[in-house]
Amino acid sequence: MRKSDTDLTPSPSIQVLERMFSLMDVLAAKEGSATLKEISEKTQLHPSTTHRILNDLVAGRYVDRPEPGQYRLGMRLLELGNLVKARLNVRDAALTPMRELHQLIQQPVNLSVRQADEIVYVERTYSERSGMQVVRAIGGRAPLHLTSVGKLFLAADEPSRVRAYATKTGLSGHTKNSITQLPNLEKELTKVRQLGYARDNEELELGVRCMAAGIYDDQARLIAGLSISAPADRLDDAWLPKLQATAKAISTSLGFVPYG
Repeated sequence: MRKSDTDLTPSPSIQVLERMFSLMDVLAAKEGSATLKEISEKTQLHPSTTHRILNDLVAGRYVDRPEPGQYRLGMRLLELGNLVKARLNVRDAALTPMRELHQLIQQPVNLSVRQADEIVYVERTYSERSGMQVVRAIGGRAPLHLTSVGKLFLAADEPSRVRAYATKTGLSGHTKNSITQLPNLEKELTKVRQLGYARDNEELELGVRCMAAGIYDDQARLIAGLSISAPADRLDDAWLPKLQATAKAISTSLGFVPYG
């Protein structure tokens, strides 16, 4: 007996998700493509419901339609899978070196990745003795242009993408030190490219300064950033070589081979 569109469930949104996942499970079990009829029968969903959900998945590139009435899993899932894999790998590779660096400097060490126009903190090593009053929680986010790691990612972008980012975000500031004008940001990014590392001079939060070095994968792509955050009057430039060496070691463990 088919499930009708009028089935009562505690939450319609959850019902839609459950139906979507059931459709994708059917496609995942197929080596090739599947017909609308076949998918409808295996999920016990009405053909009109099946067709509507499949259309939404096709629009999002989660499902491909190689020809009318035929469906298969889409490339968007591969893209997301590779993204998750890269982030899990970099976290696993970074954790021990991060702890070792923290033992040397006794200040918070952060691992961050880019997600669209923000930095996402995926790992952190710190101790209560660090004296940091502001703690960026794992999963926390911050604008690219206000963070040292974010500047690394912007510096790796084409100038047109940096301008597009500035237009989209408006370069809003959090403190009096925040960079809120495109010419100033472009100047800062040129400096980052020349030096090979980036700094946050109380631009995200007053009283907190950071320095960051990039982490690269086996395709020489910038996939994460390692940063040290400390009270503004305590950030020590002597930590920079240690930070860069740690980031390089993590990159090497991910298969990165420097050019030259």
